[in-house]
Amino acid sequence: MNTSFIAEVLKKPPLGEDIIVNGWVRTRRDSGNLSFIELSDGSSLANLQVIAEAGLPNYDKEIKKLSVGCAVVASGRLVASPAKGQDVELQADSIEVVGWADPETYPLQKKRHSFEFLRTIAHLRPRTNALGAVARVRSALNFGIHDFFTQRAFCQVHTPVITTSDCEGAGEMFTVTALEPSQLQGVDPYSKDFFGRRASLTVSGQLQAEVYALALGRVYTFGPTFRAENSNTSRHLAEFWMLEPEMAFCDLQCNMDLAQELIRDLVGRVLQNCTDDLALFDRFVAKGLIKKLEAVCAADFVHMQYSEAVEVLKNAEKNKQFEYPVSWGLDLQAEHERFLCEEIAGRPVIVTNYPREIKPFYMRLDEGGETVAAMDVLVPGIGELVGGSQREERYDVLLARMEEGGLDPDEYSWYLDLRKYGSVPHSGFGLGFERLVQFVTGMNNIREVIGFPRSPGSAPC
Repeated sequence: MNTSFIAEVLKKPPLGEDIIVNGWVRTRRDSGNLSFIELSDGSSLANLQVIAEAGLPNYDKEIKKLSVGCAVVASGRLVASPAKGQDVELQADSIEVVGWADPETYPLQKKRHSFEFLRTIAHLRPRTNALGAVARVRSALNFGIHDFFTQRAFCQVHTPVITTSDCEGAGEMFTVTALEPSQLQGVDPYSKDFFGRRASLTVSGQLQAEVYALALGRVYTFGPTFRAENSNTSRHLAEFWMLEPEMAFCDLQCNMDLAQELIRDLVGRVLQNCTDDLALFDRFVAKGLIKKLEAVCAADFVHMQYSEAVEVLKNAEKNKQFEYPVSWGLDLQAEHERFLCEEIAGRPVIVTNYPREIKPFYMRLDEGGETVAAMDVLVPGIGELVGGSQREERYDVLLARMEEGGLDPDEYSWYLDLRKYGSVPHSGFGLGFERLVQFVTGMNNIREVIGFPRSPGSAPC
C-alpha cells in the first residue's frame, strides 16, 4: 500500500479505504480508551486526526507518550468524522513511532511563537503553521514563474554565480578567492588567485542574460544573487533570489506590459491554489490580504513618470511628513513608493523615466539626455518589486555612459561587442523573489520568506 499525502486525502477523501500516512505529531489528547492525534506531513495547512484505540499493541508504552514533534507512520481506515473541526479521520490499526521528540527540550510547543524567536531556530521553524505556509506559497510561485515563461516561449538560461562584472556598479559584492588573507598582498593581489583576477558573487545575471537574449530572442534567468550591503533592515538580505527576463526587439512599453502580466498571473495562481495558506495569513498576519491581492488582478497598474511622481509627493508634503526629503534627482525611498501605491493610486504603480544620475550605465538614454528609459513596479506594502529598463543598444552612447561612470571599457568589451554585431532594441527587468513572497503572504520581515536568511552578522544553518 502506497503512502498518501494528507493534502490529497483531505481534498479527495477515499472514505472506507485503508491508507498509510506519515508525519509529525502536532497534538495528542487522551479521552477514556482513545487518543486523538493531530498529524501533519507538511503537504497542507490542515492536519489529519488519527484515532488510536487502547487495544493497539504499543498504546501504553508508546502512543500515550507521543508529544509534539514526534514522527510516526499511521495506517488504518479513513472514515467520516462525527466530531466538529474535521470531515474525516483515520481509525488507526497501527501507529509506528519513527522518531521521538523530547518534550522537555523540543522548542516548538502548542503555542504561538514570535517570528524573532523562530529565526533563532531556522532548522525547525518550517514545522510551524506560518512558516510552512510560506514555504508552500514560495514553491507555488516558483512553479508559476517557470510555467509562465514556458507558455510564452522563453528559454531559461543559467547565468554564473561567480562573476567578474559588477552589473549595478555599486561595488557591494562579495569577493570569491582561493587565497589566504596573508597571500592577498601587492599591487595586483588577485593575479595569482584561482581565476587570475578578482572575482565576486553575482549581484545580477542581467548582463549575461542579454548575451542569450541577443541570440535566442526571449530568455529568463532565475537564481540566487548576493549583495554585500551592510543594511540590517526588514527589506534587505545578503543572499536572495532574482528573476530576470530579457527580451530582444522589445522596448520599454513591451517591458512594462510583461511585468504587469507576470505579477497578475502569479498573484492569480496563488489565490487559486493556496487558499488555505492565504486564509491563515489574512487572519493572523495581514488583515485584508486576500482583498488586496484580488485588487491586483482586477485592474491595470497606474502609470506615471518620475517627474510626475515627484510632484505628487512634494504636494503631499504639505500635509504629510516624510522621513526622507523629496526632490527631483533623488531616488524614491520605500516610504515614497508605498505612499504612491497605497494613498494615491490604491493599486500597483509603474514609475518610468528616472534621472540618469541615479540609474546604472546600461539603461537607455532618453531623448534630451536627462532621463533613462527605466521602469519600477511599486506595490502596496512593499514598495519596489520590479526594476527594469530598455537597455542601451547604441554603441557610442553605451561607451560614453561607461566612461562617465568610471568603468573600464576593456573589462566590458564583451558587453560592448553585443552593440557592434547585430544590436537591436531590447529590454528586461529584475523581480526580487523574496519581495514577491512578502507581498503575497503579507509578512512584514523579508527574513521570514526565505528558508535560511543571510544578513549582516547572521548566517544560520
